[in-house]
Amino acid sequence: MINSQTRNKKDQKQDLTKNQKIVLDLLRSSGEPLKAYSILDSLKKEGLKSPLQIYRALDKLVELGRIHKIESKNSFIVCSNSNCASNTIFTICERCDKVKELKNNNLAESMGQLINKYGQDVSRYNLEFYALCKNCKSN
Repeated sequence: MINSQTRNKKDQKQDLTKNQKIVLDLLRSSGEPLKAYSILDSLKKEGLKSPLQIYRALDKLVELGRIHKIESKNSFIVCSNSNCASNTIFTICERCDKVKELKNNNLAESMGQLINKYGQDVSRYNLEFYALCKNCKSN
């Protein structure tokens, strides 16, 4: 018997357009954030020749929670926290630019409480922290 979580992931994959699947596969295989025009250059052989095709696919993948936009780098990366859709926390290495997505419910809850204190409600967030990764820190 297939559980609902497995079915939802399978259904999400099937619901993607051809262009969205191609973009998502490239980002998965890359393992690092890519800018839209780098994606376009890499996918011209796949038939994606227009920036609009890339941006539409990226926008939908972000909306679905399959990828995230790294705002400070104006680049995109695959979601590593099971399609978390709206709330993301990243560390970005100051030396090598390695990006790591973090899952921290305590931080999210604390930030929500802080913002609520000022009479606002958090609808979504994208936090980016600059640090040194373990590899750069030891060198």
